[in-house]
Amino acid sequence: MILNIFLQAQSTASMLPYLLVMFAIMYFFMIRPQMKRQKQEKNFQSSLKKGDKVVTTSGIHGKIVDLIDSDNTCVIETGAGRIKFERSAISQELSKKYAKKPVK
Repeated sequence: MILNIFLQAQSTASMLPYLLVMFAIMYFFMIRPQMKRQKQEKNFQSSLKKGDKVVTTSGIHGKIVDLIDSDNTCVIETGAGRIKFERSAISQELSKKYAKKPVK
């Protein structure tokens, strides 16, 4: 019985390096890239300014006419009128995309 417990303890100790390597692989392939994306998203949302042409996550195109910092929202003017959105609902900015390409 004592020998059985001793052998189980040895097998657990020999698995420890493999578990550490597996955790390191998960960190570099899953956790770290997600943290990087979150940081980029936060920088994008904080860099929004009035006059930027944006697209929301629901596909609504519009131009930012007002930023409200107290509740982290913005007002977007669309073809149908003005709509209030959370900054997190903005998926991409179109101002920079079209500024690089000349309009034909």
